[in-house]
Amino acid sequence: MFTGIIEEIGAVERVQRGAHSAVLTVRAEMVLEGTRIGDSIAVNGICLTVTSLGGGRFSADVMHETLNRSALAGLSVGARVNLERAMPANGRFGGHIVAGHVDGVGKITRVRRDDTAVWYTVEAPPEVLRYVVEKGSITIDGISLTVAAVAEGGFSVSIIPHTAAQTVLGERREGDLVNLETDIIGKYVEKLLSPGPGPKAGGAITREFLTRYGF
Repeated sequence: MFTGIIEEIGAVERVQRGAHSAVLTVRAEMVLEGTRIGDSIAVNGICLTVTSLGGGRFSADVMHETLNRSALAGLSVGARVNLERAMPANGRFGGHIVAGHVDGVGKITRVRRDDTAVWYTVEAPPEVLRYVVEKGSITIDGISLTVAAVAEGGFSVSIIPHTAAQTVLGERREGDLVNLETDIIGKYVEKLLSPGPGPKAGGAITREFLTRYGF
C-alpha cells in the first residue's frame, strides 16, 4: 500500500521491451534506502516489484496488463518519474489509501495559473470518472490530490508550488497522458451495494437499509 506522497523524482535509464512486456530500469537515490529485491516501489503511481538493484538504480518487470492500462508504455529513456516506496507499518499516513493499481489513463486538457496555485483539468474515461467526487481523493501519476471540481467528461485539481516542484506534475502540459487511480473505498461501497452472483448473507447492506437509518 502507498499513500500518494512522492518521495523523489527518478529517471528512466533503460527500457527493455518484449513482445507484450517490458523491463524498466530507473535511477534513484532515496527510494533505494532499505529497499530489497521483492519490495514494491510505485513508479508514476504503478506498483512495481523490484527485481534487481544496485549502483543507484533498480529494475522491475512490467506486465502486459500494466502496459495496456497505464501510460507507462509511453516512457522512454530520460523520462522523469514519481517514486514512492510502499508504506511501512509504522509510517505516517500523509495522503490517502493508494493501491498502485491504475484504473485508467487521463489526458490533461488545460493548465492554468491561479496566483501561486496551478489548476489542471483532466479528461477521464467514464469508468474512472464515476468514482471521482468533488473534495474526494484522486491519484494522478502516483500523487495523492484533492478533487477541486468535477464536470462532464473530466475533473480538476489545484496544486501548490511545493507539489509542482517535488513531482513531475509540474512538468506536465496540455495533451500529456497521466495515470489515474480512484479512491478504493468508493469501489468497495459500490460492490457492497450491488453484490454479484452467489450466496448473499441475510444481513447484507442495501440501499433501503441505508435510507432507513438516515444515510
